[in-house]
Amino acid sequence: MTLHREGRTLLLTSLLIVLGINGLVAYFFPENVYLRESIVVITSLFYLIILQFFRVPKRHTVLDPKNIIAPADGKVVVIEETVETEYFKGPRRQVSIFMSPINVHVNFNPISGIVSYFKYHPGKFLVAWHPKSSTENERTTYVVKHENGTEILFRQIAGALAKRICWYAKEGDAVVQGTEFGFIKFGSRIDIYLPLDAEICVNIDDKPVGGETVIARLA
Repeated sequence: MTLHREGRTLLLTSLLIVLGINGLVAYFFPENVYLRESIVVITSLFYLIILQFFRVPKRHTVLDPKNIIAPADGKVVVIEETVETEYFKGPRRQVSIFMSPINVHVNFNPISGIVSYFKYHPGKFLVAWHPKSSTENERTTYVVKHENGTEILFRQIAGALAKRICWYAKEGDAVVQGTEFGFIKFGSRIDIYLPLDAEICVNIDDKPVGGETVIARLA
């Protein structure tokens, strides 16, 4: 299993904590078999959740210049027409994907192109499904210019548990559809802003697979 660079130290720390807790329980309660077995189960589940969170899955991206690929695993929580105020300053189609703590949190480039805009915004840590999280939470904004000149904006948004956003591209970089562009720790959301004539290919409550599921097609 491949582990994400951001999680290797945390996984080692978590393993040491798990072993330490189990060792202390075994030392202080040697006769309480039920307690010791319960602690083993609980700490093992905790470690497996951390392991699941930081694994880097192998994804097969079918490259297509008209497809917009899901940038993350999770659940579609918003599909609406809205006004994007930071970069486009006009109407766009918004699709938002919420990532729970049990989802893989690697982020994938939804299209190939050139990063034409990037900005990091410090901010609050409202729950990721809060309507104001898109404009008030800690977040990054990427805009990638497609080969046909169309620009797609996508935004990493920290949630109530997410305390660190990682990003790997900067303005002027060339990015390839389906490759990693970032990572968000522990519960978060990604908003994608599309042209009004884009065909949306997902529905509310769908569970797209990052790097594989087509969430929209450009006209």
